[in-house]
Amino acid sequence: MRDDIGNFGFRRWTRRLIAAILLGGQVVIHLLKGKLNWRNILEQMALVGPGSLLIALLTAATVGMVFTIQVSREFINLGAGSAVGGVLALSLARELAPILTAVIVTGRVGSAFAAEIGTMQVTEQIDALYMLKTDPIDYLVIPRVIACCLMLPILTILSFATGMLGGVFIASSFYGISNRVFLDSAQNFLTTWDLTSAVLKAIVFGALIAIIGSSWGLTTTGGAKGVGQSTTTAVVTALLAIFVSNFFLSWIMFQGEGTATLPGL
Repeated sequence: MRDDIGNFGFRRWTRRLIAAILLGGQVVIHLLKGKLNWRNILEQMALVGPGSLLIALLTAATVGMVFTIQVSREFINLGAGSAVGGVLALSLARELAPILTAVIVTGRVGSAFAAEIGTMQVTEQIDALYMLKTDPIDYLVIPRVIACCLMLPILTILSFATGMLGGVFIASSFYGISNRVFLDSAQNFLTTWDLTSAVLKAIVFGALIAIIGSSWGLTTTGGAKGVGQSTTTAVVTALLAIFVSNFFLSWIMFQGEGTATLPGL
């Protein structure tokens, strides 16, 4: 990271970021042409989805339980204990589930993309693909983009459900909030758009993870050291892109007054 965004490396990082943006445009063009390598797509889907499922669900369950602990205490003091489920559901659907799932996939999968493709680049395997008249974008990048865009929404919805289960357990076990009250509150607060927004965010985050990881791999130089630096910088850049894009997506999706209300307030 220091070599890419340090005093003398900021320009190099900027060039690589521009290359990632251009790669995103190329991905769109190639997708419109319909050239898909389904074998590679299925392999990448297995890596992104089932490979990341356990850690994503464990994280979501923990976050759901911790959030319920923090919110329940304060809401019960305000006489709004019946709203805990709704607040957790909104928080998970709109922000926590898509963001945390994307962070986990970035650390596990985005880094793997950068390392694998970076190794291929420094060992001249990418040049070999060109000699075989195989486009690296069709063969390497697009399967990863499609896999992330398909599997991240699924992981996000499963994380949302798991986080809610963690919240239900804590609320009923330690704060005397019945499961029915908790889930009714979640149903009253949630709208179809809240869950749709989680899916849309997950698709955008998946595309960012795959494109940035692949682009940093394709622009790797400097042998084994360069692969390590590319992997680290790709993860940091992808996380930064996720957080920045999340701000703009949230602003577009949720600006204005909300419709949910706390009982008795």
